[in-house]
Amino acid sequence: MQELGGKARFVSENYGESSLAKRFGVTRYPAIFVDDVLVATPKDFGFYGSAEGAKDGRYAPFVKNAASHERFRSDLRKMIDLTLAGQKDAARAHAASPETGGVAALPAFTLHDLDGKPLGRDDLRGRAVLVELWATWCPPCRPTLGWLGELAKRYGDDLAIVTIAIESDEAGVRAVRDDLKLPFVWAMGTPDLVRAFGDVGGLPTLLIFDREGRAAGTLFGAPPGMHAEAEAKLAKLVEGR
Repeated sequence: MQELGGKARFVSENYGESSLAKRFGVTRYPAIFVDDVLVATPKDFGFYGSAEGAKDGRYAPFVKNAASHERFRSDLRKMIDLTLAGQKDAARAHAASPETGGVAALPAFTLHDLDGKPLGRDDLRGRAVLVELWATWCPPCRPTLGWLGELAKRYGDDLAIVTIAIESDEAGVRAVRDDLKLPFVWAMGTPDLVRAFGDVGGLPTLLIFDREGRAAGTLFGAPPGMHAEAEAKLAKLVEGR
């Protein structure tokens, strides 16, 4: 922080007591934020939770590995510089870019929804796609699901919405589906399915893909302006403006 000339300060928050981590649905540590941009998750450092699998994180192995330390230091400094320059949208884009753990395109996947109906990438061709990873225990997830229902009604068949529940009991997921009665795909997230969509360190995680299956954005948690940002992207993808 000294090399930044006092323009930034370091804040350490205790496990389970961070309102920022709760807003992003981050339930494990360490997690690194620059302002309200999620920079690194536990998985980035090689610490894995259930349903995530043991895929290498961006900075793993981190312990006693100089190259991993330097990569993290470089990424962190870039995020700080972008934020100090007032380019927080660019910082968010960098945090979610393919080089930093996201996916560049809609991956090949196969799932069965809660009614047993199969769905794969080919079934979504020609439509913009939203993939929402969520959990029944995640406070920001429930209102986000309601908002997705509004999008489904607005765009109809031009937009496919797939919700994948992780670290949740199926009975609880079914209860949410039956309560909300929203017209999109509800599925349980197996480890392989979750890994296919990249680094999921916070919930909800929203992935946006265009009609050709190319990644158009990744949004974590429920920070202010998230819905507006996603809707602006969708207006371009679905309405062509």
